[in-house]
Amino acid sequence: MTVEPARRLRGRVRLPGDKSVSHRYALLAALADGTSSIGGYAPGADCASTLACLRALGVVADLDAAGRLVVSGRGLRGLAAPQDPLDAGNSGTTLRLLAGILAAHAFSTVLTGDASLCRRPMRRLIVPLERMGAGIDSDDGHAPLTVRGAALSGIEHVLEVPSAQVKSAVLLAGLQARGTTVVREPAPTRDHTERALEAFGVRLERRGTAIVLEGGQALRPQRLEVPGDPSSAAFWAVAAAALPGSEVELAGVGLNPTRTALFDVLRRLGAAVEATVERVEAGEPSGRVVVRPASLAPLVIRPPEVPGLIDELPALAALATFGGGLEVTGASELRAKESDRITALVAGLAALGADAHELPDGFVVRPTRRLAGGTADSRGDHRLAMAFAVAALGALEPSTVLGAEAVAVSYPGFFEVLDQLRD
Repeated sequence: MTVEPARRLRGRVRLPGDKSVSHRYALLAALADGTSSIGGYAPGADCASTLACLRALGVVADLDAAGRLVVSGRGLRGLAAPQDPLDAGNSGTTLRLLAGILAAHAFSTVLTGDASLCRRPMRRLIVPLERMGAGIDSDDGHAPLTVRGAALSGIEHVLEVPSAQVKSAVLLAGLQARGTTVVREPAPTRDHTERALEAFGVRLERRGTAIVLEGGQALRPQRLEVPGDPSSAAFWAVAAAALPGSEVELAGVGLNPTRTALFDVLRRLGAAVEATVERVEAGEPSGRVVVRPASLAPLVIRPPEVPGLIDELPALAALATFGGGLEVTGASELRAKESDRITALVAGLAALGADAHELPDGFVVRPTRRLAGGTADSRGDHRLAMAFAVAALGALEPSTVLGAEAVAVSYPGFFEVLDQLRD
């Protein structure tokens, strides 16, 4: 995809459904006793992988005439043994959360994915599920995983590093286990699973850094709406903050407090960010955000901030190329995403003309020069493809983003919206 420089961006954007919330609503609806209806289900490839896996497990999940996802639940531990391995594609959320669910089912399942997913570490997932009673075989701590389900027992588990996916997998296993499951986090992560469980009628407790869940609780079917994806919104927010004269309104975007750290960072830089909560659905607030340009002061992101910004760091790196600069540390988790996001991000920005280099657990972007333009390789990573496109808006010449089709993982219409916002 060739991206031309832009003078400014102006307009209103309605975001695709939140990927994180969509996965969780579909998975919990599959375990509910009855039929659920989900509006605004995310259109990307990752969430399509979750639906494909659920259908292979005997779940009926289809769009109705109004475009809502209708899921016929099979109850706790009610999924059917699949005939073939389950392919999670590029979706780590699909694989990890399904592993937690299938750990309680009395059959064996192979969970696999594409080459990128099979490179991502899974030991932090395997250890607690085996402690609960499941058997899991892996390829030296990587997918494919063979999950041998069993009657599980609740455990107390302390996460080694902040991970919403591992936390969620353990909670989903605990929901189907005997006794109580406790998950302790070293730092707060996205709490969509906790909110979704409560929306489906599950009682849980938050005790400081711990989430406490009693197993065996039935899920009630629900009618739900998925808010707009704040991680997708991040790219329009940073572009509006970067380009003088811009003004972008983000409509219906999710405003869960565990997902709004980017907006706080933009305010810290001097951007005008107006956020208004307009509704709360199933515990998930959503509303309107308007972003206008920032003064682009130097920005430093230290380890305590990283868990709340992990998906938005590529967008902030793109913002740094417009001036101000950025230093990130404590983000080694980026090396285990769809790509090694530290190496690939720095290489792509440097190819566009940025003064960027790697750190062992992060990266630095120095504001020494305006981007010249060039060719950046996203390495098949959807967030890098969007970050390079935003950075290219400030270049002197047109730029090419290789692997731009990867945006379909989370935001299939990204480049069409970019064209509409140009002013």
